[in-house]
Amino acid sequence: TIMSDWTSSHSSLLELCRRTHIPDKPNYSLNLWSIMKNCIGKELSKIPMPVNFNEPLSMLQRLTEDLEYHELLDKAARCESSLEQMCLVAAFSVSSYSTTVHRTAKPFNPLLGETYELDCLEEYGYRSLCEQVSHHPPAAAHHVISQRGWTLWQEITIASKFRGKYLSIMPLGAIHLQFHSSGNHYVWRKVTSTVHNIIVGKLWIDQSGDIEIANHRTKETCQLKFSPYSYFSRDVPRKVTGVVADSNGQAHYILSGTWDDKMESAKIVQSSRGGSEGKQKTVYQTLSPKVLWKKYPLPDNAENMYYFSALALTLNELEDGVGLTDSRLRPDQRLMEEGRWDEANSEKQRLEEKQRAVRRRRDAEASDALDEGKDYEGYQPVWFHQRRDSLTGETNFVYKGGYWETKERQDWSMCPDIF
Repeated sequence: TIMSDWTSSHSSLLELCRRTHIPDKPNYSLNLWSIMKNCIGKELSKIPMPVNFNEPLSMLQRLTEDLEYHELLDKAARCESSLEQMCLVAAFSVSSYSTTVHRTAKPFNPLLGETYELDCLEEYGYRSLCEQVSHHPPAAAHHVISQRGWTLWQEITIASKFRGKYLSIMPLGAIHLQFHSSGNHYVWRKVTSTVHNIIVGKLWIDQSGDIEIANHRTKETCQLKFSPYSYFSRDVPRKVTGVVADSNGQAHYILSGTWDDKMESAKIVQSSRGGSEGKQKTVYQTLSPKVLWKKYPLPDNAENMYYFSALALTLNELEDGVGLTDSRLRPDQRLMEEGRWDEANSEKQRLEEKQRAVRRRRDAEASDALDEGKDYEGYQPVWFHQRRDSLTGETNFVYKGGYWETKERQDWSMCPDIF
């Protein structure tokens, strides 16, 4: 069956002659507290951070990593049953957290207008494009289209707050996924990530909260619960549980697993109300569980390469023909990847000052236009435009087209000069 055990269709990245390692992370020490004590209660995107806390990837590349288990969506596109499809979509939504368990360094904040493309049309049938569409608050828009029957788009704004001992990272924005043949349209949002032991001890990351996935065509839903880590709990750490229900709220599948390893689904054959002392609890009888998703093992020597997955190792590899604003061409990030951190830090300052100068010029133009009673359009992204979403009622940036055609022509004259 389509929901048969997870079989890895992961054609090795080696076959594609992609790189399998990057230079080892240098051993630089830095007192985090000396920087962080000035940050309590502040919005972190406004604080200049040295590259010592970064990993050599941008937030746009990190967002693209959501596609690591794209074959779950290829498989979901072939499902006859929308409830089975929902199980695979749920597994896909959990799989995007699997890379975070050891990844305590932060990605580079993209510059306004920075882009990142991942063209996997030949190997895996999809093409992905991200663009940084706003600087304050930092927001990235992402669009993926697959020849294997699905389109995914999202606009993510990261809100982060430093709380003293830990850092909360709250991604705001909806993820949309549409299957071409059925028209099934799924929407969900990400959970909160928490980075613990900011001041003392070893940094570690937890995910907690609820995700509701809704299929807007059929009104079927999936409720996923990410349990926060508790020292006192007997539960397995990083636990995720879920229930897939039809439009009447009747449960059909139980999902269970962990966000760093695997997810399983079990079909419900009978449910009954049970429990003692007035605590009503639904008891489900299920068939034996099937594996939906299993995490790929990390590459050899990953602990010295920022704990990157095989996919992450390839994302910053130089490629010909990409847009002039592509993260691969970002000089501070490249210097950092090469282990030249002092040069990377001064380059990062240069780029951020260049960005601030452009912003000051734009603010001055806006105030001149206001004085003269003229309209001022303000910054407009190159590849995305704002539209109101009919399902969520939110205004967000969606792909307006043209990037891949521009890449064919190799005419990048519309790109801003950001590096």
